[in-house]
Amino acid sequence: MWQAISNQLSDTLMFNFSIKERVKMSGGDINQCYMISDGDQRYFVKTNHKDLLAKFEIEADALKALRDTNTVHVPEVVLISKTKECAFIVLNYVPVKPLDVATASHQFGVELAKLHKWGEQAEFGFDHDNYIGTTLQPNQWHKKWSRFFSEQRIGWQLQLLKEKKISFTDIGRFVSLINDQLSGHNPKPSLLHGDLWSGNVANSAFGPVCYDPASYWGDRECDLAMTELFGGFKQEFYDGYESVLAIEPMFEYRKHIYNLYHVLNHCNLFGGAYLDQAEKLISTIQAS
Repeated sequence: MWQAISNQLSDTLMFNFSIKERVKMSGGDINQCYMISDGDQRYFVKTNHKDLLAKFEIEADALKALRDTNTVHVPEVVLISKTKECAFIVLNYVPVKPLDVATASHQFGVELAKLHKWGEQAEFGFDHDNYIGTTLQPNQWHKKWSRFFSEQRIGWQLQLLKEKKISFTDIGRFVSLINDQLSGHNPKPSLLHGDLWSGNVANSAFGPVCYDPASYWGDRECDLAMTELFGGFKQEFYDGYESVLAIEPMFEYRKHIYNLYHVLNHCNLFGGAYLDQAEKLISTIQAS
């Protein structure tokens, strides 16, 4: 496998790249991740089953979309391909550390707000479906945000859970409730990172960098809401964001709806304590 990756990378780089160092790295529960080096150049490699090449191609599309905005920094895609044993994506290697410095947190808040201001799009969705973790994420274009989110985010996740014999509530009624609760909210479509928890953002020698996106055009509050899940961000991040874009007061209400999507996805992926968390969130939303 590694010889095949080395050969293909050499063809792409147009110089001989012979792997002299390979270090296994943490990269979540989905892919196997490595830093490889020829003693001079270093690259970040993610591998998975060879049938999952399309997932890496979709990830590359999202990284390119974010990179083209010239707002947030993301890794550059070097190569996407497969061997007899696996599919893989090669990215430029960026040494990182946690985003726990106040100045870097503030800077990332500013950059994220600039991303959310960037571009003009009339509808919500994306040019193709993609993945949130390993779960398919539908992105059919829609003019009405409340319908897009209630149907393609909450309804979709609840239906996947139902197929696993897990039911929290009547899907049709709850989707209608979400649609009603968002119907008076008409945000400008923003290009989102889409999976913006603290583990997908870090600090580097040249500033904040984000990765592993699940991008689509949606309500910017979806990104903001997720920053409060699974670890959270420093206050300086929000200060930086608000120096460019104000956070609306009703965000405090809508964030529970938006975070339910990710909690339901974790129910689908992992189950466990996320089932209780989802049940509590659904009860909160139904009572509001």
